[in-house]
Amino acid sequence: MPHLTTRVAIVGAGPAGLLLGWSLHRAGIDFVIVENRDRDYVLGRIRAGVLEQGSVETLERLGVGAGVQANGMVHNGIYLQYSGERHHIDFTELLGRTVTIYGQQAVVHDLVEAHDGAGTPVFYDANDVAVHDLTGSPSLTFEHDGQPYTVNADFIVGADGFHGVCRQSVPADALQSYEREYPFAWLGILADVAPSTDELIYALHDDGFAMHSMRSHTVSRLYVQVDPADDIANWSDARIWDALHTRLAVPGWTLDEGPITEKSILPMRSFVVSTLQYGSLFLVGDAGHIVPPTGAKGLNSAMSDVSQLSAALVSHYAGTDTLLAAYSSTALSRQWKVQQFSQWMTDLLHKRPETDAAGAFDYRSQLGRLDYVTHSTEAKRSLAEQYTGLRLDV
Repeated sequence: MPHLTTRVAIVGAGPAGLLLGWSLHRAGIDFVIVENRDRDYVLGRIRAGVLEQGSVETLERLGVGAGVQANGMVHNGIYLQYSGERHHIDFTELLGRTVTIYGQQAVVHDLVEAHDGAGTPVFYDANDVAVHDLTGSPSLTFEHDGQPYTVNADFIVGADGFHGVCRQSVPADALQSYEREYPFAWLGILADVAPSTDELIYALHDDGFAMHSMRSHTVSRLYVQVDPADDIANWSDARIWDALHTRLAVPGWTLDEGPITEKSILPMRSFVVSTLQYGSLFLVGDAGHIVPPTGAKGLNSAMSDVSQLSAALVSHYAGTDTLLAAYSSTALSRQWKVQQFSQWMTDLLHKRPETDAAGAFDYRSQLGRLDYVTHSTEAKRSLAEQYTGLRLDV
């Protein structure tokens, strides 16, 4: 039975796990990554596509920024649309900052390529992954290619997502969860058509929310608000395009259609755990928190966690534990700021059912808030600061 010893054992080869491993590799700290999905699945997962400026800078600093530099689409702002009018929020003019459209799968591809080139230890398609003795001598066990493995490590990092084994291995009395579910979902499509907009459009319409995003210069990503209980089978391509035309319409602008290559319904929730550390276990990304996608924070929050934990581990092995002891509190402090922004954006732009007077009132109040945000320099600057990404010391 193979028996490995390393400093850091990472569970999960999504963007958080791969980025943390690569950051440790650059610092000369040995690690092992274990992933229960196969390599092709990891490379094929399509997720978020908006990178904060700080996330781009992190990739560049770690030497894996060539892809985003060559193929990323730099955006200077976003559009907010309501009452049939579209308003531009110019981040560059307000703050001198930008965001970049670069799909999560592209980030993962760049990181996998870097790990392949360096020959780092990444075990894909692992079975029966489990963590042990988190408050004593931590270890990780799994099966790979029919062989059982044991990894002894100084630390274990759970980068294995919301459904992963790491958070579930923490005793229930040591971890409290805070959650919020939303009464709406996104029906999202990928379409083989050039984007009809230069920057993202967020629209509030009488029929509900709609969004025009993109994955590249030839692929568009679009969303409409639907009921979480809705069935994708109820939405033909024609019905989807009709809803998008209606909700995104403004005078003098045309939405171009193309073949829909993917469509699905995404429920929305907020989730945060009370601590990102238990003994020698640390949580990063979706293992510890989830945001609704409206504020484009999921991938960026994971990368922020990784930046902070990586710096803490480097400091630990240099002889100082101050950052490591503070990791959970500092990461969660930033995360709660991200949560409130994501919640604010979600509540601002989605229409609740007008089943009573409160629902009708709320919708008109949202229009008032949008009118304020799009006409107040101070409000626009606040939105720009949060959307482009709070710095790690904020």
